[in-house]
Amino acid sequence: MELITIFWTFLLIGFVSFGGGYAMLPLIETEVTSHHWMSTQELTDVIAVAGMSPGPIATNSAIFVGYHVANIPGALMAALGMVIPSFLIILLLSAFFYRIHHHKFVKSAFYGLRPIITGLIAYAALKFALSNQLISSVSWQSLSLCCIFVLALLSLIKWQIHPVVVIVMSGVAGVVLF
Repeated sequence: MELITIFWTFLLIGFVSFGGGYAMLPLIETEVTSHHWMSTQELTDVIAVAGMSPGPIATNSAIFVGYHVANIPGALMAALGMVIPSFLIILLLSAFFYRIHHHKFVKSAFYGLRPIITGLIAYAALKFALSNQLISSVSWQSLSLCCIFVLALLSLIKWQIHPVVVIVMSGVAGVVLF
């Protein structure tokens, strides 16, 4: 029964989520905690590992959750649940999209989706920062985490350092500081 619940939950997430993996994280967090599969802290750790793993973060997170709940069969059900909606939607839309992608209505619709996707990503980041007490109080730990964040952001945007180098250096900074 748990395998069906895992599959159905991630199938629904896959069908109703737009904007990529990071935009799906708030919905994944809501579902995982409401089913009591993991705490927010455990899911945050999963998302950190999923973000460093190759592949889409939402699918990787779902696989980790499925494995946590029901081992390999759970991981398979979560993966299928996350992948089937995208596969079906892309298969159906690709048959039509090429013909209509220059239409003004289509361009406007996609333009209108941009702010909500950005908002969902910002919400996910803020939610996880708050749940891990990264920004709840001022301490040397929170200040050092903010410094790592700012330096990582500057490294990516201003100095255009490769993201893998920024991830490794942030991990090294975490080991040194904590």
